[in-house]
Amino acid sequence: MINSPGRTAPLARDAMAYVLAGGRGSRLMELTDRRAKPAVYFGGKTRIIDFALSNALNSGIRRIGVATQYKAHSLIRHLQAGWNFLRQERNEGFDILPASQRISEEQWYAGTADAVYQNTDIIEGYDPKYMVILAGDHIYKMDYEQMLQEHVSSGADVTVGCLEVPRKEASGFGVMHVDDTDRIISFVEKPKDPPAMPDNPDMSLASMGIYVFETKFLLDLLRQDAEDKNSTHDFGKDLIPYIVANGKAQAHRFTKSCVRSDAERQAYWRDVGTVDAYWEANVDLTDVVPELDLFDRAWPIWTYSEITPPAKFVHDEDGRRGMAISSLVSGACIVSGAALRRSLLFTGVRVNSFSALNEAVVLPYVEIGRQCRLTKVVIDRGVEIPEGLVVGEDPELDALRFRRTESGICLITQAMIDRLKA
Repeated sequence: MINSPGRTAPLARDAMAYVLAGGRGSRLMELTDRRAKPAVYFGGKTRIIDFALSNALNSGIRRIGVATQYKAHSLIRHLQAGWNFLRQERNEGFDILPASQRISEEQWYAGTADAVYQNTDIIEGYDPKYMVILAGDHIYKMDYEQMLQEHVSSGADVTVGCLEVPRKEASGFGVMHVDDTDRIISFVEKPKDPPAMPDNPDMSLASMGIYVFETKFLLDLLRQDAEDKNSTHDFGKDLIPYIVANGKAQAHRFTKSCVRSDAERQAYWRDVGTVDAYWEANVDLTDVVPELDLFDRAWPIWTYSEITPPAKFVHDEDGRRGMAISSLVSGACIVSGAALRRSLLFTGVRVNSFSALNEAVVLPYVEIGRQCRLTKVVIDRGVEIPEGLVVGEDPELDALRFRRTESGICLITQAMIDRLKA
């Protein structure tokens, strides 16, 4: 874990975290047909949003709001079950803030900035000195206290969390052009020729969608933006460029505040926004020493944990042996005479005899029949895989039946299975 400087009054105690969790995540295809991207399962037990929320909690922030919009029921249910332990009598708070036309009877959240503006009265009720605005759809571990300290010491109007990415890959991001003190000179959205970092010409600073403001400054700016009919009411498109041009914006490098255990070799941040990226990040967790350490007790990832029995492996005969090699298996799973290799099973999965899973990501309460061979698959929650199904050996057949990516990952939903039976 990073070494934090000695302090008696953490700035996080005077901060509120506001998580923007309304995005659909359409590149995850059918995985977000029934749930918003932040509610998508990750890592065997957690949801994607749990990482931003856990970072806030572990950083010492005890007042948290989550703005939801797109197909929010699954997300809201998860938040109610897993994040209801913050108590008002301890000066803590946890608010779920669905788009509810609180400002106008005709207006839902029009943009990321508007999703904060419409809940101004709730923010003012907590009276935080600082606001930490977070995206709810990335996988990473970060101590926001470090970012708050840089914000105060730099005297900035806004501090923007930034990733160091190779210049040739930075065209898909909002990129910060900074001086040698990391003050942002200009903000460029998805540039063809990304500006380089002053101390490393091969790298650029890309926005993480994390912002720190003093609350009064932010609310004044949001009111001004709300009256601008030409604004899209978005932090990245409107507010941050305005501050860069008219105030002081500071870049905060993720490497300064990322949290790493002794097992983690480098800073870890992932946008699991495509089926390929989602599959890869989950399967990577099965490595002997994964890049993301979920076993780090010093920086736990909080979530809703179902009360379940232990995982169970049964049968021990040739060709019918319940076993898992380099795999993660969650509670209430039963591996009955089947073999797993480099696979990740969420809660309550059952794999029946004579089946083999290789590099499979299987979401909760899936039932896999006998004699199945499944390779490089993502299986949505609650799917019933019929006996004898083979996936991952015939690309053309897979593409006809399932959602197959160019790299060969197959996403399987119950609707796709039902079409096979028709």
